[in-house]
Amino acid sequence: MKAVKITEKVWWVGAIDWGLKEFHGYTTHRGSTYNAFLVLADKITLIDTVKAPFKQEMYSRIESVIGDITKIDIIVSDHAEMDHSGALPEVIEEVKPSAVYASTMGVKALDAHFRIADKLTAVKTGDSVDLGNMQLQFVETRMLHWPDSMFAYLTGEKVLFSQDGFGMHLATEKIWADENYWPDMEREMAKYYANILLPYAPQAIKLLEVFPSLNLDIDVIAPDHGPCWRGELLTKPLELYAKWAAQKPTKKAVVFFDTMWHSTEKMAMEISDGIRAAGADVRVMPLEAYNRSDVVAEILDAGAIVVGSPTINNEMYPRTADVLTYIKGLRPQNKIGAAFGSFGWSGESVARINEYLTAMKVELVHPGLKIKYIPGKEDLEQCFEMGKAIGEKLVALASE
Repeated sequence: MKAVKITEKVWWVGAIDWGLKEFHGYTTHRGSTYNAFLVLADKITLIDTVKAPFKQEMYSRIESVIGDITKIDIIVSDHAEMDHSGALPEVIEEVKPSAVYASTMGVKALDAHFRIADKLTAVKTGDSVDLGNMQLQFVETRMLHWPDSMFAYLTGEKVLFSQDGFGMHLATEKIWADENYWPDMEREMAKYYANILLPYAPQAIKLLEVFPSLNLDIDVIAPDHGPCWRGELLTKPLELYAKWAAQKPTKKAVVFFDTMWHSTEKMAMEISDGIRAAGADVRVMPLEAYNRSDVVAEILDAGAIVVGSPTINNEMYPRTADVLTYIKGLRPQNKIGAAFGSFGWSGESVARINEYLTAMKVELVHPGLKIKYIPGKEDLEQCFEMGKAIGEKLVALASE
């Protein structure tokens, strides 16, 4: 396997995981890449490694450039998560570099993973490493999205290695963002942000605020997942992060639900029609067809979360509980919402959903609508009116 040239002195030597379908609860329909980069400085440097099973693929790409992996002088670990560090202990043993750098928290994390603290050197924001004819400068980006996360900037070549920042889960042989189909790129980047980085929006805002003061002359942004950014698209990831981190309400509602005998589904359709009638947009997501990470990706730019479930064993449906638990952990902000559902005997599902929405600080537009067994004409009219109230509130919020 061959390396791909990024600049005159930087090569992509990572791996493509075409078969990846799940990433700690996040469904990756289109696989991913584990990006590692080889810097041909006077001191040859490897930026990050790959997931452990892909070590030989990385070695093959490195060898296509320098022939022998032992020519590598320095290794940098920008992020300790196993999809980037899994191969690191064996690489250290086999390459025998003169130094391995990680952030202060990175040293602690890597040692907790692999017991290799004696092989690591800690760096912090403002530190740099001399590679002979160029330098690496480090910027800690704690909680974007782990405590150890950091950026490394390569002078001369003007490359920012941004670890998980500005990346996406997308398996592709086209290493540049501008070589890929943009709607796919934007969708996968939004899904990645929503499922991985959403809880850390305050840290993203802080980074974007201080970024200009770093005075980095950047030609390339090279993340650890997905394509690299250059040219006209170079500023696009920063612009998208600024928009997503702000979480400004839009006039879009996400209606997701599960159903037993289609009664809750009928309610969902009428509620959705009411939202549309008020001039808002709506995305309808039956949980039989969509999973938790699909729902979260849609919620990222939505202003309302509307949740439906029938009652089973005095609780909401399991899939509904799964999605709500997942969303709660991601801590979306500035949302309105409501709950609905059919029931036969006791009807606790709506109250359970409201507990989740309230815990997430979602503003409830309606106390919750529950209908016994199969909804009739008057019941469906109530659903429509509930949806209309949600839509009107969304339109008003979006215009502020």
